[in-house]
Amino acid sequence: MKNKSKLLGILIMTAVLFAGTACSKDDDPADSDIFIGTYRGSISFTDGEENISDADGRVTVAKVGNSYNFDFGTGIPNITGVRFEKDDDGTYVSIGEGLTGITISAGSLNMLVTNERGTWTADCSR
Repeated sequence: MKNKSKLLGILIMTAVLFAGTACSKDDDPADSDIFIGTYRGSISFTDGEENISDADGRVTVAKVGNSYNFDFGTGIPNITGVRFEKDDDGTYVSIGEGLTGITISAGSLNMLVTNERGTWTADCSR
């Protein structure tokens, strides 16, 4: 009987620990993959030789490890390896050399990225 009580106590403590960590209120939304998916709207790219724009374009966001990739699918080069930090208004802003200028939330994607490869713009929602 003593062993059954110990086992029951251990099981209850384990359940409480799992429930407490699974329901944490301070989970980072970026860790829950809410940005993954397709955003639609106006997108463009220019590199001095080429000008591509699509008023009804799409950008698909995929998470790879701790960074995000942006697939434009309209002949516009993809942007890969983007990292984010949380802004005061609940959106996330891109960080890192040559990849700043992206603001993303669960419902919108705004971009003005300029680096040695060219300039990308996006004004999209989902």
